[in-house]
Amino acid sequence: MKKILLHSCCGSCSIYPVDYLREQGMEVHSYFFNPNIHPYTEFTKRKETMEKYAADTGLKLIVDDDYRLEEFLRGVAYRESNRCMICYSMRLERAAQIAKRGKFDAFTTTLLVSPYQKHELIRDAGQSAGDKYGVPFYYVDFRPGYRDAAARSRELGMYRQAYCGCIYSEKERYCRKPKKEAKG
Repeated sequence: MKKILLHSCCGSCSIYPVDYLREQGMEVHSYFFNPNIHPYTEFTKRKETMEKYAADTGLKLIVDDDYRLEEFLRGVAYRESNRCMICYSMRLERAAQIAKRGKFDAFTTTLLVSPYQKHELIRDAGQSAGDKYGVPFYYVDFRPGYRDAAARSRELGMYRQAYCGCIYSEKERYCRKPKKEAKG
């Protein structure tokens, strides 16, 4: 049995990857580390939902309680067009460090369940972090389980977010410019 560390962005996105990895015979430990999430109340909702999901399913969970928003913002400021890669790298490098320290056989991420995330960038960031820390990145396209997991999370009454977590994504989601009327 392989011991795998699953970087988890939230509880609802963890459902399918946890089920999948367990079905593969893996011992799954989850790691909540998300300095990109804004505002703090959103970070807290996601963390609490993750903790409840882990408790309800017997999932071992490592939580990084430090709210490192400033670290994320310093990393992406003036590099907004590359913010997703910076964010993925920041989180997956930390996951790789924890995986190495915990003697995990591999690590992966729940980010791979979302059809809205950039899978090629996630895979690149994960493989780079794995190479850097000597822990293999286990790539699985978890997207086929997205709809079923979303339905299950609603049935369970889990908090579900409407944006990836970062302030830029929140702006794109909620701050839409009104369409200009045609002249003449």
